[in-house]
Amino acid sequence: MMHPNPQTDAIDRWSTNRNGTALWLHATAVAVDGKGLLILGASGSGKSSLAIDLISLGALLIADDGVWVETAADPALLERPKTATDLIEARNVGLIRAGMTLAAAPLVLAVDLDRAETERLPPIHSIALGDRRIPLLHAAHQHRLAPTLHLMLRHGRAEP
Repeated sequence: MMHPNPQTDAIDRWSTNRNGTALWLHATAVAVDGKGLLILGASGSGKSSLAIDLISLGALLIADDGVWVETAADPALLERPKTATDLIEARNVGLIRAGMTLAAAPLVLAVDLDRAETERLPPIHSIALGDRRIPLLHAAHQHRLAPTLHLMLRHGRAEP
């Protein structure tokens, strides 16, 4: 069943610090064709693993395990911390080099690895950045998520 007005979450739900209009999130961020993806979830939820899968498909790492979201920019920007390296954690393997990185990218999509989607053709959830809305996918335990996100970032999603 399609829902015309799904609930919007405030991005502050995931924020742990603020610097002016920038929010610090314990999250991972990558970009596909210059479009930023914010990967949200609790420790151990698979943020870095999903990023590694996306990097293997051609995405560029912005930051692993901590990213700034500049909310005053239009569109909002995912920004790499000044101290970030090209390292990403591969659980039970160690830190590995991600290759090329990107300093910033416009935030166009977010994925929440803590919540599972219950509908086959779900509504478009979102996170709020002031009066702007960023599409949000509930994707806990989602199989084949990286290729799906890669295609979605490159070619879009059909509106329900």
